[in-house]
Amino acid sequence: MTHQFPTLSAGQKKNLQEIALRIVSPGKGILAADESVGSIAKRLSQVGVENTEENRRRYRQILFSADDRINSCIGGVIFFHETLYQYSDDGTPFVKMIKERGILIGIKVDKGVVPLPGTNGETTTQGLDGLSERCAQYKKDGADFAKWRCVLKISDTNPSKLAIEENANVLARYSSICQQHGIVPIIEPEILPDGDHDLKRCQYVTEKVLAAVYKAMSNHHVYLEGTLVKPNMVTPGHGCTTKCSPEEVAMATVTALRRTVPPAVTGVTFLSGGQSEEEASVHLNAINNCPLVKPWALTFSYGRALQASALKTWRGHKENENAATEQFIKRAEVNGLAATGRYLRGGDEDGLHDYGPSHAY
Repeated sequence: MTHQFPTLSAGQKKNLQEIALRIVSPGKGILAADESVGSIAKRLSQVGVENTEENRRRYRQILFSADDRINSCIGGVIFFHETLYQYSDDGTPFVKMIKERGILIGIKVDKGVVPLPGTNGETTTQGLDGLSERCAQYKKDGADFAKWRCVLKISDTNPSKLAIEENANVLARYSSICQQHGIVPIIEPEILPDGDHDLKRCQYVTEKVLAAVYKAMSNHHVYLEGTLVKPNMVTPGHGCTTKCSPEEVAMATVTALRRTVPPAVTGVTFLSGGQSEEEASVHLNAINNCPLVKPWALTFSYGRALQASALKTWRGHKENENAATEQFIKRAEVNGLAATGRYLRGGDEDGLHDYGPSHAY
């Protein structure tokens, strides 16, 4: 018979669950503004902006200076390390700007993916060394939750059993360390949409990955009520010729979650996974309207799907900053509605594919 020695006090558990509940209050989701220096370089280059620390600061300021309209639809913002210590033009720390409106601060704590030897191009995520000390410091500096991303791929041979189990264990260890410091872990096992796999294959792999993740969570005594999960939606691969309706994506996604994610988990904050802004909103709305019992909050943790229009509008020009902020607010409000199943699709289809049956479930 296994025995668990106490890992968290009743007070610690209560605090963690309260943080998780605040982030995913009804109609609220997460702005993922935690792009690494390398990742944001790609975004900035697309609009002709040089990747300097000052330009990254200016761009994040556009998002963080949104008015009170976002208070009802954004529950948390994930920062990159650099951003946590940056200031607005008037000298106000970004952390203070966000916290003063009742929005919680998160921090990306992983150190990126590295090759997993003995696999066909698969990876694991590094950053466990020194994580306890970093979490202690981040908590002092204003962070109440964290994010750690693992990446898996679908192909004829992937994901392998080794990659699934290794990434599940890394996510569980990270979660346990975060909780010791009063930080709610967001668990992100992203299955990439690259490839020509169909909806059924994506659902099967998603279920296998999430099942392994929660087995590892149990092994590491992670307090599930004090966690959030950030999975991919179940969609066909980008190269699949059979497209699916939002309702089919929703049914496959919710079915996969119901089979693998314990009801004790406080919330599911989907990543957008290369979807267009409109597609991500429509799919989230369909998921919340799926006619199956859903014991968790189902909301968003979007990067590009909240920022693409804002970035395109800004293009590095000061005179475009207010208009860019308005674009961000618009997407935040749309996703706030989608998180409660109340978004009525506008005229902008923006790349939505809505044809062809492809049943999984």
